[in-house]
This record gives sequence, C-alpha cells and structure tokens, in this order.
Amino acid sequence: MAKLELFGTARCPHTEEMREWLEWKRCEFVEYDVEADAVARHRMRELAAGQRSVPLLVEDGKVIQIGWQGRSCFLDVE
Repeated sequence: MAKLELFGTARCPHTEEMREWLEWKRCEFVEYDVEADAVARHRMRELAAGQRSVPLLVEDGKVIQIGWQGRSCFLDVE
C-alpha cells in the first residue's frame, strides 16, 4: 500500500479540502502542518525542489500533486 503524506497549513482552506477528499476516498495518510513543524517544512522543500505552495501531496516519497483543483496557498515562513 502506498504511503501518502499531506503537507499543508492550518490556515490554508485548500489543505482542508484535500484532507476531506482523502478521507472521503478512505485513503490512509499522514498530515503535516508545515507552518508549525520546521522539520516537515524542510522535508517538503527537499521533496518538492523548494516548492512553497501548499497543499502538497506526496506518495512514496514523490510529489504527486501541488495545490487542490488548481488552487494553493503560499507558505511565507522560512
């Protein structure tokens, strides 16, 4: 089974929408708030070559989706 990871923020409504979609599909995933978790933020940037848009969906260590239905929030913390 693939391991899904959702990188997002509590303030981004698109993170919530993606989470709800994953839950609706009954996907198992791990979620990280990259504004509150510096380690997760660093890992997200490594996986996505410096990407600063959330939500970001990763499957087995590969980015499979940036944003939700063409919308995203810009991460403004370093």
